[in-house]
Amino acid sequence: MITDLYSKRRRRELGPQSDVFQYDQISVPFRVQICQIFNSAFDIQNTDFAWGLFEQINAALCREYGVFHLGSKPPEPWGDNPYEVVMDCMLNRASAEQVLDIVELSLSKALAEVGRHGAHSMFQRIQTGIAELNTRFREHSIGYQFESGRIIRIDSQVVHATVVQPALKFLAAPEFAGANEEYLSAHEHYRHRNTKECLTDCLKAFESTMKAICAKRNWTHAPNATAKVLLDTIFANNLIPSFMQSHFNGVRATLEAGVPTVRNKLGGHGQGVTPVNVPDSLAAYALHLAATNIVLLVQAEKELP
Repeated sequence: MITDLYSKRRRRELGPQSDVFQYDQISVPFRVQICQIFNSAFDIQNTDFAWGLFEQINAALCREYGVFHLGSKPPEPWGDNPYEVVMDCMLNRASAEQVLDIVELSLSKALAEVGRHGAHSMFQRIQTGIAELNTRFREHSIGYQFESGRIIRIDSQVVHATVVQPALKFLAAPEFAGANEEYLSAHEHYRHRNTKECLTDCLKAFESTMKAICAKRNWTHAPNATAKVLLDTIFANNLIPSFMQSHFNGVRATLEAGVPTVRNKLGGHGQGVTPVNVPDSLAAYALHLAATNIVLLVQAEKELP
């Protein structure tokens, strides 16, 4: 639950907050708020569910971090409460990146568990918790959101809300499963500053979206068709209405010269003797350009008879 305190209203009165985020620090107050969100979302009084879920989370984190226990001391012989162990680690010892690990793993596993058991009321609590978590990220000017089962990095709240979120919503449909996986992978690479891999997965998601549309509409193309060939196919089949064709000539040029060209020049071929540097700004551009093109293509397909 979010309370609209006087201090928040006063900050709004003083002017809009800058759409600039930081990524490397997670404050103690925000960690406490995450713990409070989890207390409500995971129904910690329901010991069977919380204990079983966080036993898995605790074990997974220990294995990935290469440690025997997350706590500051070895577990008690009779066994510690795994939820308390994970929360104590998040509050007192975890780095900013490890906090994000805990948040992503906890929420994604919880959603999977309640989905398997059809626990509607708990699913609603978790969704409410996710909504609050994303609001708290914005309140603390931390550039992350939990979307589609993963933590993704954002650089502009406006661009994220108007471009990335609609793309993720469209890609959640079963026919776009491959493109969805690739686009989320691009975000994961971007979060870890693997910018070349980010460019490559942007292109894969873009191409997979077009292939999914072609498959849905039974439009034939070579199995290994490139982005340019796929674009030729969808325009030849009037994905864009003919009376708007001239209007979309510029859009077609952007689709052909945007993500594919960025990837081909910087991310998709051998880099030679001198390593190629792909700046974060270019990777962010590719992410947003891919999302914009995906939204355009899927919306256009939905409008076809």
